[in-house]
Amino acid sequence: MTIRRILHYPDPRLRRQANPVLEITDSTRRLVDDMAETMYQAPGIGLAAIQIDEPWRIIIIDISQTRDQLQVFINPKILSREGEQELEEGCLSVPGIYEPVSRARQIRVRALNRDGQAFEIETEDLLATCIQHEIDHLDGKVFVDYLSRLKQTRIRKKLEKRGREQGAESPRSEYATGRESTAAVAGRTRLKI
Repeated sequence: MTIRRILHYPDPRLRRQANPVLEITDSTRRLVDDMAETMYQAPGIGLAAIQIDEPWRIIIIDISQTRDQLQVFINPKILSREGEQELEEGCLSVPGIYEPVSRARQIRVRALNRDGQAFEIETEDLLATCIQHEIDHLDGKVFVDYLSRLKQTRIRKKLEKRGREQGAESPRSEYATGRESTAAVAGRTRLKI
């Protein structure tokens, strides 16, 4: 397994539409393993392949306190949405920024697992928010897109300045800053997905 570089907003590669995975191969499973290693190291509770510059419709999530319940969604599709909830979200591609975002409280999703088996789940609350956040990445969206233009501009300028100060080749610039544990993040309903 390899820890991959996480793209940071406003990198234009985060705006690409991810391609469907047509066949689950050993290469696909290696990518899932790399994504998991990268997400756990960051640390985060979710990651989309597009965030590590892989243009495939793959997301992974682990919201468990013990960080040992990885969920893999290949070609995920939201079938239904109900209700509304607002949680403070963060993102491994937008390090150090947390803002409230309103999303559906309950969703039904269809996807393939790591072995290519189709499944559907109905979920709510934190997992529902994480899945919606990660699928947004696959569609070229970042959570800051839900914020006002003014906030988007301030965040972009702040992250660009941070990038200049750290230098393009700085090892810390490759990964999300802040070393909060997943449990601490989830416990405050502050998500670093």
